[in-house]
Parts: sequence; structure tokens; C-alpha cells
Amino acid sequence: MIKDLLLKIIFIPTLGVGLPLISSLINYKNYSPLELLAANVFFILTSFSIWKGCNWIHIKLRPLYRPISNPFNKIGAVCLVSALYGACTGGLSSFVWLKISREPFSWMSVYRFLAACVAAVIIFTLIYEILFLSKERELDTKIVDQLDKELSQVELQVLTNEMDPHFIFNSLNTLNHLILNQPKQAHLFNNRLAQVYKYFLINKNKDLIPLKDELEFIEDYFYLLQIRHENKLDLQTSLDDKSRQVMIPPCSLQILIENAIKHNEFSETNPLHIKVYVNDHYLQVSNNIKPKLYAVNSTGIGLKNLSSRYKILFKKDITISTSHENFIVKLPLIT
Repeated sequence: MIKDLLLKIIFIPTLGVGLPLISSLINYKNYSPLELLAANVFFILTSFSIWKGCNWIHIKLRPLYRPISNPFNKIGAVCLVSALYGACTGGLSSFVWLKISREPFSWMSVYRFLAACVAAVIIFTLIYEILFLSKERELDTKIVDQLDKELSQVELQVLTNEMDPHFIFNSLNTLNHLILNQPKQAHLFNNRLAQVYKYFLINKNKDLIPLKDELEFIEDYFYLLQIRHENKLDLQTSLDDKSRQVMIPPCSLQILIENAIKHNEFSETNPLHIKVYVNDHYLQVSNNIKPKLYAVNSTGIGLKNLSSRYKILFKKDITISTSHENFIVKLPLIT
């Protein structure tokens, strides 16, 4: 329910004094100041009764009309019931006042007072319901955003769980080969592999990290890829010190590099060139295109998840474009 203490303090006395004055239910010349004070207190109590009763009606009727998809039906039903209650309460109050006061009985004064009560009830009901529906929509939006964020985090975890066994298997096979044939390089490979997993463990639950941290991680990660793919890959980064201070969701570059490797053919004579650079308000990652001849078993979670994270966290989206020679992904810069 809307917190309406301030509205009560302002409008209940105002309506209590104003409605009988507008409807000519009180002739101020016929009463002493003390009697006028008592009369105003009487109608302020009437205003308070109408206000509290309408609040109770709003609270009780809303759950009953939640299934109705059209909000105008909800508002119309609440206005109708509240107006009937206001008319009954106002009518009873006017009859009591005409009975105990010095005013001559006049149906016209009663009708004017009832009309003023109904008009006030409808106006304030509309204000309350519009505010309530706005708050309800805002709450629903927050709930949907939170669910989307949780879903995005779950998808990211699924992606990590799917990637880790595959990556471990290939890395351990490479390490096993290096131990037998190149022990010194095996030691370096093992150290880089440890740094890669340290990065995963430290940053997997963070929303943002500095780009320079991601680039340091990519250096270790790409070193492992180069050893595994026998130097058939080439990575170029063109970033100044200012660009390195921007923020990025963790593993964003890793996802894009893995995506490029997964979908393209490459060899020593025709290596895969991956470029990372800043252009306007985007961090761009591009690679040359040479699609694999066979179908790639891909879930599509990587780019989809990256897009979801940017939408939920920053209200922005990544941009994907393809030219004749290059596949380009643009990540909005987050400062």
C-alpha cells in the first residue's frame, strides 16, 4: 500500500472543511466560533471515515481483480465501490448534521454534498490506483531483471562447467607431451595453467573487472592455446593506458577467443589472426574468417550469455557484425 501519511495530514482536514462549505451544508453566520470548530471537527471525522474506508476497500479488492489483464477494469471496479461507500457515508453524515444543527433541511444541499464526496473519492481513488499500478509495474520490472540476472549467472556457470573439462583434458594432454619432450617448457606451461585457473577462481563471481586484469589473464590463456595449437594463432592488442582502465565482465575476451577458435580453420600457413582494440565507445575483437568444413557442435551459450550480461548489468548490448573477411564483436566500454 502507498505510504499516505502526508496525504492524510493535508487532505483529510482540507476535505473536511471544504466539502460542506462547497455544498452550502454549513451557514457560517448561524454559529459561534466554538460551534464552527465543533462542526469542522465533525466533518473532518466524516472525511477521515471515508478515507479509511476507501483504503480498506482498495486493499481488499485488489487481490480479487489481479487476474484481470485490463487495468481499466480494476480501476473502474475500485472507483465504483469506493464511490458507493463515499456516498453512503457522506449521506449519513449530512443527515446527522442537519438533525443536530440549526440548518434547515434541504435536499439540494444533501445532493451537492454527496456529489462532492463522490467526486473527491473518485479523484483520490484514481490517484491511488495509478500510483499503485506504477509501483506494481516497477516491482515487476525489478523482479524480471533479477530473474534475468540470475539466469545469466546460471548460464555463465553452465558455460564454465562445460568448458573446464574440455580445457583441462587438452591442457593435460599437452602438458604430458611437454614433460616427456620439453621439460623446461612443461614447467612454464604448468605455471601459466595455474595462473589461468587462479583467475577463474578469483573472478568467476564478479560482475566487472579492469580490462588490464583481463588482458593479463588472456596473455596466460593465449600462451596455452599457442602451445596446444602449435603457434597457428596470432593475437594483437592495440590499447593505450587509458583504455586499459575501463571495466569488462570477466572472461569476456576468453569467450570471444574461444568462439573464434571453435568456428574457424587455421594452419601455420594460414593462421587465425585475432585483434583486440578500442574504437569509439567500444572494445572490438575481430578475427579473420575461414569457416570449418564440418559442422561445429556449439550450444551458442557464449555470445548469448555475454549479450545478456551487458543488457542486465549496463542496459547496453554487444554488437556482432560480419564482413567478407572478418568477424567482429563490439563490447561497450564501461568506465
